[in-house]
Amino acid sequence: MSGTPAGDRWDLSHRRLYLCTPDRPDLEKFVGRCIDGGVDVVQLRDKHLGDGELVVRAGLVRRVCSAAGVPFVLNDRPDLAGEVGADGVHVGQDDLPPSTARRLVGDDLLLGLSTHATGELDAALGVGGAEGRAGDPAPVDYLSAGPVVATPTKPGRPGTGTAYLAEAVRRSSWPVWVTGGVDPDCVGELVDVGARHFVVVRWLVEADDPYVAARTLRRRIDECVGDAAG
Repeated sequence: MSGTPAGDRWDLSHRRLYLCTPDRPDLEKFVGRCIDGGVDVVQLRDKHLGDGELVVRAGLVRRVCSAAGVPFVLNDRPDLAGEVGADGVHVGQDDLPPSTARRLVGDDLLLGLSTHATGELDAALGVGGAEGRAGDPAPVDYLSAGPVVATPTKPGRPGTGTAYLAEAVRRSSWPVWVTGGVDPDCVGELVDVGARHFVVVRWLVEADDPYVAARTLRRRIDECVGDAAG
């Protein structure tokens, strides 16, 4: 699944399945199996690794992704993105502001931002001026919206429900990636409210066979998105 860069950055508009994974002993093999099954964006998110360990582990993921033509995103560490050769960085509401992250990573890397509520969406879109002056949108390439349902990967954060996802998709000109409990059973409902891009953690991280799990989920996504387009 080769990608088409937008300028010098990857174009995510036609990508569908975004794996967010912590470090694990079989990291290279796991990521490769997920990509073979249909994952077309990969993020390494691990808050417990030291800088040296993170650089090493991120390098493994980058090599697998590069060989497969899949963009590799590093969570929350714009300061290390260049060192590990990441294609992008993802920041949350409690991380560095997008404007600061963009200055650190430059113009050639993807930048994603998590949002969970209308106020955060307003800030990203430049409504109210929380990110620079009023009317100045955040310098990002995509948003995530959710978690639609509460998830143990984000302890203490309540689910947003589908209403916020629908709002984010409607208002954003950037790709919006839905988060929170994505699995084959809920894809149809999410597509019905506008989702076209899906972040997955547990469905793949906890799978006995990540290739089969990714393939099953990707087929369901493609089926539902195709039906919606038709």
